[in-house]
Order: sequence, then C-alpha cells, then structure tokens
Amino acid sequence: MPHLSLRKPLLKHLATGALLLAAMTTAMAGAQREETLSDSVQSSMSRAIADGVQPRLVFTNAAEGQAWLDEMSDRLAKRIPDEFMRKKLLTIAQYEATRAGLDPQLVLGLIHVESGFNRYALSPVGARGLMQVMPFWQRQIGTPQQSLFDLATNLRYGCTILRHYLDIENGDLFRALGRYNGSLGRAEYPNLVYGAWKNYYAWVPPTQQVAQK
Repeated sequence: MPHLSLRKPLLKHLATGALLLAAMTTAMAGAQREETLSDSVQSSMSRAIADGVQPRLVFTNAAEGQAWLDEMSDRLAKRIPDEFMRKKLLTIAQYEATRAGLDPQLVLGLIHVESGFNRYALSPVGARGLMQVMPFWQRQIGTPQQSLFDLATNLRYGCTILRHYLDIENGDLFRALGRYNGSLGRAEYPNLVYGAWKNYYAWVPPTQQVAQK
C-alpha cells in the first residue's frame, strides 16, 4: 500500500479529535473545491469511476475477510441496524478503498465524520451521500446520470477523489484530508478523521493478534 505521511498535528491532537467526535451530533459536510484537472488525470479518474467490476472483499484469505466483515459489522450495528445493508456497505467500502490504495479503516473513519453513515446525507453546500461528494465531480469524471446517493457510486467517487488528493500531496494524508473537506491547512478536520479511524475502526487481523502475543 502507498506510504501515507501523517503530520504531527494528526498525532499530537488525536485526543482532541476523539473529544470532538464524542461531542458531534450532526455530520460534517465535505466541500471539495472544483479545480482544473489535467487531461491525463481526468482520463485516469474517469476510467476508475467507469470500471464495472462488482465489489467484493479483498483479503489474502477468505477467513481473514470474514473476520473483518463480522467485526466491522458489529461495530456499525447501532448506526446501521439492517445487517444486510451493513455488510453490503462494508464490502463495497473495503473493495473501493483497497482498489484505490487506501486503508479501508481510514475510509470508514472519513464516512463516520462526513455523514455518520447516512447514505442520503446532503450538506448545505450540496455535498452528497456517505462520503459527501460534490456534484461537480460528475461533470468532471463521471456522468450526471450517476446518483451520488447510491452506495457503490458514492464510495467509488469518494475513494477515487481521496486517492487523487493523496497523489497531488505526495502521500501527505494531513493535506489530502484538508483538500477533501475544503479546509486545506487547518488541523480540525484531519484530526477528526484520524480520531475516528483509530478510535472506532482500527483493526488487526487475527493472525497478527496471535503473533503479537
């Protein structure tokens, strides 16, 4: 997996991020800023969005994948009571994150902060769905017919966009998250996402748990 740079504000203010998460009652809405994409980047992102491969769990073995799915499903049970929809969302999120070279737990942390796992979340500035994607991305890398409230579509857009921001920031997660939220340079949002990632969705495969004992 590509290296992600975690700047000091992310690590230094982890406790602050956890406190802010505990106090949150509404979803934080993302507000990516529209930018001009080079032809090559636009083409690459468009291909990623258009790929019709069906999402599936991507793990080294089926048992590890099932262990991850079961544990994450238990963690999300209060937020998403329907087990079928919960596991469907998790399967898509794990696939799209892995496909984009992202940590699936990071993506779950971002969804936690952005929409609180409300697939129909709509922000005052128009960001939509689980990962709060701005509609201008449909014009740039997709089509207007694609619904950003659809689970698979929203997760594909969101992961593709975050991967793009990581690439232009040379793997600097602090700055990439700031771009994703439209708050580049400020620590509050990256801290919230990092806090959710580490406090709610951190996961160690069972084989590694045994090795660490």
